[in-house]
Amino acid sequence: MAFPLSAPGTYDLLWQLPEHYLLMAPDFTILDASDLYLSATFKQREAIVGRNVFDVFPREDQNDWKIFTDSLEHVRQQRTPHTMPRIRYDMQRTPEQGGSLEERYWETTNYPQLDDQGQLQAILLKTEDVTEKHLADSRRRAMEQDLQELQERSLFILEALPVMVWTTRANGEADYFNQRWLSFTGKPSAEEEQFGWLEGVHSDDRAQAGAAWQKAYESGEPYQCEYRLRCNDGEYRWVLARGIPRRNGAGQVTMWVGCSVDIHEQKQMVEELLRANEEQAMLSDQAYQAYQLAHSQRETFFTLFQQAPALIAIVKGPDYVFEFANPRYHELFLTTDLIGRTVLEVVPEAGEQGFIALLDQVYQTGETFYGKEMRLEMHRRDTGELEEKYFDFAYQAYRENGEIVGIFSFAFDVTELVKARKRLETLVETLPPTAS
Repeated sequence: MAFPLSAPGTYDLLWQLPEHYLLMAPDFTILDASDLYLSATFKQREAIVGRNVFDVFPREDQNDWKIFTDSLEHVRQQRTPHTMPRIRYDMQRTPEQGGSLEERYWETTNYPQLDDQGQLQAILLKTEDVTEKHLADSRRRAMEQDLQELQERSLFILEALPVMVWTTRANGEADYFNQRWLSFTGKPSAEEEQFGWLEGVHSDDRAQAGAAWQKAYESGEPYQCEYRLRCNDGEYRWVLARGIPRRNGAGQVTMWVGCSVDIHEQKQMVEELLRANEEQAMLSDQAYQAYQLAHSQRETFFTLFQQAPALIAIVKGPDYVFEFANPRYHELFLTTDLIGRTVLEVVPEAGEQGFIALLDQVYQTGETFYGKEMRLEMHRRDTGELEEKYFDFAYQAYRENGEIVGIFSFAFDVTELVKARKRLETLVETLPPTAS
C-alpha cells in the first residue's frame, strides 16, 4: 500500500486503520501513526509527529534496538519490505499512568513507499504487539521444561531403585519394566510387556501367579504373590511381587504400579527351618518343644517375608537433609516430621556408629555402598531405651545434571531375621545329635 503523501486526507485514513501503523520519511522523521499504534505505545500524535523515530523511541537500555535500526536501513537501501524477528522494546508509560517501563514484545514488517519513478517516498511500519503471546509461550516452555524435569526425575527414581519396578494398564497388561527387571530376566522390554512376563515364571508357579494377578486387576485389590522367576542365566529365583492400583478422582483404576524383590535366600532359609522343624518333631519332648518354638519363628519369618518391608529415602546436600522418606521410614523413627531435617537431627547415633562416614564416602566418590546386616543401636525417644536394629541396605549417589547432590537410600529391616537366626543357631547347638 503506497501513500501519496501530498494527497489530502491521507493521514486521516491512516488514523482509522484497524492495525498498528507508523509512517515515517526516508530520514526516519515520523509523519503520522494510526490511533491503535498510539494507544499501544502510550504516545500522543502531536508529541511524535515531526520528530526522528529514535528520539521518540530511544535506543538506550533496549537490548534489541539494533535489529530495528538494521531493518529500517535495509528498507531504505534496498527499497524492499523487511520483516523483523520478534524483538523486545519496553514502552514508557505517561506520567498520568505512572511513568514506569512496561515489558513489551513486537513483530514488525517495514514497507517501502515508492513513487512512480521507484524513489523511496516513505517507510510504513506495520507492527503487532505480541506481548501476551510471547509471555504465554514463555510460560508454556517453562511448564514443558518443568514437566520434562519431573519426568526425568521420576524415571531416575524408578531406574535407581534396587528393586524390579513395573507398571501396567488398568486391564492388567504390562507396559513398563525398569532396567533392574530387564537385567534380571535378560529379556528385552517388548517380550515382557502385556502378559509376556508370565513366560518367565516357573511352570509350577505360573498358573497361581497368573490367577492372583487376574484377581487383583479385576477386583482392584492390592496384589501380592511369591513365585520363581527365570534369571538371565537360566536359573530360577524366588521373588515377592506386590502391586497397587492408581485411581482417578472418580475412583476408577487407571494404572498399576508394582515391584518385585528377590527373596531367594530368605525363601531357602525358611525351607531350611521347615526341614529342621520336621527333624526335631521326631525327638524327645524337649525337642518337640523346640520344634514348637521354631514353628513360631517360622510363622514370624513368613509374615516378615510376605510384607517385605522396604525403607526408601532421599537426602540432599553434604548435610544430608531429608527430601523424601516413605511411610515405612517414618514408622521406623516413630515420626512424621522428617522432611527438611538432617540425618543427624533425626538419628544422632548414626554419626557415632559410622553411618555418616558411609554417606560421606558415597557422596564424595559416587560409588554405591551395599550393607549386609549392618547393626544400628537406635535411641528410642518414646521409651528412652536403646534398641538394636539390623539392616540390609544400599547407599547410592543421587545426581542432578550429572553432579552428585545427595544420597538415595534403600533398606530392609532384617532385625528379626538376624535375631531369629542367632536363636536357631543356639538351639541347634543344644540339641542332641540325630541318629545316623
